[in-house]
Amino acid sequence: MAISPLEERYATKINTIFSEENKLQKWLAVEVALARAHAKAGNIPKGAADEIAKAVPKVKLSRVKEIEDEIHHDLMAVVKALSEQCSGESGKFVHLGATSYDIEDTATALIFREAIGTIEQSIGSVRSTLKKLALEKKNLVCVGRTHGQYAIPTTYGMKFALYYSEFGRHLQRLDEATKRIEAGKMAGAVGTMAAFGDKGFIIRDAVMKELNLAPATITNQIVQRDRHAEVINDLALISCTLEKIAKEIRNLQRNEIMEIAEPYGRGKQVGSSAMPQKRNPHKSERICSLARVVRSNAQVALENIALEHERDLTNSANERIIFPEAFILTDYMLSQMNSILSGLEFFPENIKRNLESSRGLIMAERLTVTLVEKGMARQDAHELVRQASVKAFDSNKHLRDVVSADQKVTKLLSKSELDKLFDYSTYLGQAMKLVEQAVSE
Repeated sequence: MAISPLEERYATKINTIFSEENKLQKWLAVEVALARAHAKAGNIPKGAADEIAKAVPKVKLSRVKEIEDEIHHDLMAVVKALSEQCSGESGKFVHLGATSYDIEDTATALIFREAIGTIEQSIGSVRSTLKKLALEKKNLVCVGRTHGQYAIPTTYGMKFALYYSEFGRHLQRLDEATKRIEAGKMAGAVGTMAAFGDKGFIIRDAVMKELNLAPATITNQIVQRDRHAEVINDLALISCTLEKIAKEIRNLQRNEIMEIAEPYGRGKQVGSSAMPQKRNPHKSERICSLARVVRSNAQVALENIALEHERDLTNSANERIIFPEAFILTDYMLSQMNSILSGLEFFPENIKRNLESSRGLIMAERLTVTLVEKGMARQDAHELVRQASVKAFDSNKHLRDVVSADQKVTKLLSKSELDKLFDYSTYLGQAMKLVEQAVSE
């Protein structure tokens, strides 16, 4: 029976990457690479390394767990399970000269590489959906809001292009982080390579070449945790963008706004056990909830950097939680967001209603700029329009009607010019080009 929702409710294809089975295979792969490196260095017979490699398929997770229950050491349980499957005397060469985290941290680099690749694919899917929306909605004019208040017109294409661009930066960050996390260690108990004698560099480099990893330049007992913290913080940044989009959808789905909404299964979907009419943005709310967990993992990853002396074990237990949790939840949120965006509903009549509900106040900036262009001092124009905006708000009148009664305005602008100034669709600046430029990156 699953206890963690990561095992079922929020499971993704990344679960298999962080499974005990995959971890075992990665540990075994490093052990084989180590044996082959020893053979290359002339420390053990080549046949022994070949026998160790042949024994790998015979190692069963159940046997490893059985040994671990007896000796209380997970890596040594793997060493013993592998050794007992080796023919002849080859088993005695398993794990020669290595410390546990030579194997574990190097394997973690392999696991992170797989997991980052999956996250990048998921981001790519979200970006494809965002690009499609940005281009489809680049002309869909809507109210822009700052501080929760009406600002000036914008377009829905601008919103989606903004998110598309942000995810592009996340891909860049992951690419940079991958260069630093794809580093393995084969340097012994405190990083000096003492157990490998004068062949330390030969063995280290041979192991990393086989695994297609870079050798960490210098370590103590472990690969330093700034590398891992960088990746987890990148996942936290991705979760923040997902939360940003989810919050925007939630707010725009409010009944009094209702410009867009999550997909809704009109046939059978239930919004509330008590209120049958409810259409809750529950998927977006779930993303906001899970983003908090991923951010909390980033804090733990940062604290793991400052281990004592050549290392202590305070990172080990929590990494069994935060590594899979951060990756799985991020991938789940990306999948959910792609599903939401792909089926996003738009309500054009409400978008238009909200545009017009300001009674022209969202065009105050344009009016100010135009008065300046006509010869009025900038500060005078700002004050005139500010006072007119207050009057329009208090009297529940359209701003155009208020300024039409002001001789300072009518002296500079004709009625037809004023009417054109309050056409929302003509005050979008370079919005369309900005969208096209953003999604062409």
